[in-house]
Amino acid sequence: MLKQDSQPNAGEASPRSAEPDALSVPALSTQESPALYLIPVGMSDAPFADVLPEGNLKTVRGIRHFIVENVRNARRFLKRCDPAIDISAITFHELNRHTDTAMVSAFIDPLRHGLPMGLMSDAGCPAVADPGAIAVAAAQREGFRVRPLVGPSSILMALMASGFNGQGFAFHGYLPIDENERGAALRRLEANSRRHDMTQIFIETPYRNDRMLRFLADTLSPQTMLCVACDITARESECIRSMSVARWRSTLDTLHPVFDKRPAIFLIYAGEDESVHQGKEKHHSRNRKSDGTRRK
Repeated sequence: MLKQDSQPNAGEASPRSAEPDALSVPALSTQESPALYLIPVGMSDAPFADVLPEGNLKTVRGIRHFIVENVRNARRFLKRCDPAIDISAITFHELNRHTDTAMVSAFIDPLRHGLPMGLMSDAGCPAVADPGAIAVAAAQREGFRVRPLVGPSSILMALMASGFNGQGFAFHGYLPIDENERGAALRRLEANSRRHDMTQIFIETPYRNDRMLRFLADTLSPQTMLCVACDITARESECIRSMSVARWRSTLDTLHPVFDKRPAIFLIYAGEDESVHQGKEKHHSRNRKSDGTRRK
């Protein structure tokens, strides 16, 4: 098994060694059918009943082999799902940026033995902007069933609440750290948003959120729309704001609450430039005339 990044807390059971022969499953009241289950994890301290269907919890109870981003966080999540879950009976494989990807094939051995597996990230939907996509690809290559479960996605929930174009959008993960490269990347995203009428979405490391916001305000055009979605699903601290860059600039010094050290996602929308809009109008006009001719 992959060496863990963090040692278990005192009193916590250590994960079982993930050797290929350690595939027996204790007697379960309900065992899920063989598949790789993609299990969303809550993104805040909101009650599970607010964000996760009961069916997910039932599925979790029937799985004894998990691929996770962090073992300690996975233990906490499972205990929140059901305090009666026997953590010591569960096998965990860590799949994160430190993992040798050559090991991933061995991680899915339970599927080869006809056993269900679960895949979890630290928050939100696994395999989206998440190393778990490697495990999904391995399962797909071998023809195993992959079942995505319903749950919170910061990308979609932020887009829903932004008021920006939800018909065309693109997610870019993290932007470059280097300031010059980041500025060039932002200008490309803004130009693409204007040219193709698409919402552009990206994330930042939480402790750099405020710096990112100021950088956006200094780099983007004043009329470009910017949304910051922070603490999504949290009952008390959730904050989702869409304003023009000009308005963000005027409020940065007095803005409360600040976004540092809180999970956030950024969206920009510059709309269509006039030449694209006029070109579409001409195209639609020609189509309407053509349709009229055919109807006669």
